[in-house]
Amino acid sequence: MQNKYRKIYQTLLDHLPRKEFAIITGARQTGKTTLIEQLKQEFDKVKQENYMLSAEDPVLLKTLNEHPENIFQFIPQPENKRIILFIDEIQYLENPSNFLKLLFDKYKGNLKIYATGSSAFYIDKKFNDSLAGRKRLFQLNTLNFEEFLNFKTGDKKIINELGIIRSDKNYISLERKKIENYFREFLTFGGYPAVVLATSTEDKLLILKEIWQSYLKRDISDSRIKNENKFYSLLKILAHQSGNLLNIHELANTLQMSVTSVENYIYVLRKSFHISLVRPFYKNIRKELTKMPKVYFNDLGFRNIILNSFNPVQDKIDKGEIIENYVFQRLVDLHEIDNLKYWRTTSGNEIDFVVSTSYEKGYAIETKFNSAAFKEKKYQKFTENYPAYPLSVRAYISESNEDNILGL
Repeated sequence: MQNKYRKIYQTLLDHLPRKEFAIITGARQTGKTTLIEQLKQEFDKVKQENYMLSAEDPVLLKTLNEHPENIFQFIPQPENKRIILFIDEIQYLENPSNFLKLLFDKYKGNLKIYATGSSAFYIDKKFNDSLAGRKRLFQLNTLNFEEFLNFKTGDKKIINELGIIRSDKNYISLERKKIENYFREFLTFGGYPAVVLATSTEDKLLILKEIWQSYLKRDISDSRIKNENKFYSLLKILAHQSGNLLNIHELANTLQMSVTSVENYIYVLRKSFHISLVRPFYKNIRKELTKMPKVYFNDLGFRNIILNSFNPVQDKIDKGEIIENYVFQRLVDLHEIDNLKYWRTTSGNEIDFVVSTSYEKGYAIETKFNSAAFKEKKYQKFTENYPAYPLSVRAYISESNEDNILGL
């Protein structure tokens, strides 16, 4: 695991001097525990006093639920010195907000907490406004493609080549074929760290099945969903419809469920970090807030295990959806998701992504499997109405780096 550091690692290190507590959220098995263990090792090297506890320990959990200051039965009290405390799976506390609020208000400056929480379902429900100004949330996703290359190869030359490909549209990379082979693997098996590090296809599939069948069950159980079969059916429909409009009423009719139940299931999937929603782009904000969103998966390996679809991307019936979902993930890595929209007219003309980079300025991207399928005239209405959002295409197969998906 040497040098297998996440992009967010340095950001969390840099957060150390700040008084606010750092709350690290993300889907199960994205590497949150490994991340705080690496931070602990770093603080051990510089002799910074630190301790690590897990809220999954029933003895610890019972004690802390009785009173927040019972924490000092497990660590020293921070008197005239600074202590760093790592708490894994903090959402299992009965009232994590009150726990953190009391410790922050009484010991701020002397006690720095890094806490992980596997589901934002808890962060929303249990982390109330009393922590405003006392916490900062950090979201740990599955590996992006650059992190994938680092975990997979540890080869700085290949990672640097990817950076040059992305920044210089005229660059001819000697490592491009190798990078493209890794990219195909990434599109197929996704970015869960354990999946990436597995050396055989069989092991990758076994780990993905474990995430799909066992860890998702914990999300279902923790969120108190009663009809597990309906939940899985909904997830399979969403996997088939990745990149499509999310029609709650249509889903409710298909699954013979209430609209409220479908909305609750979507909420749980979002707050467990499995799916994300992209809203439509309009100048009229009221209209934007009432139109249907599009749904994307946060990890392609997770999507593919749901569909049991692992043939090469070029042979997939849904290869266009795979490419669009990857571009979504890449754009989320580059921008806040709230700045990411799609554009669609009532007549069905659509542009996959409209990215706002400043007030009423940005850029737009249409994704294709093959850039030859991109016909610019089809999007003339958008380019005329939104000249401040120049449109380009990104494709898996392209004659130029400028249009190639790796160049994004």
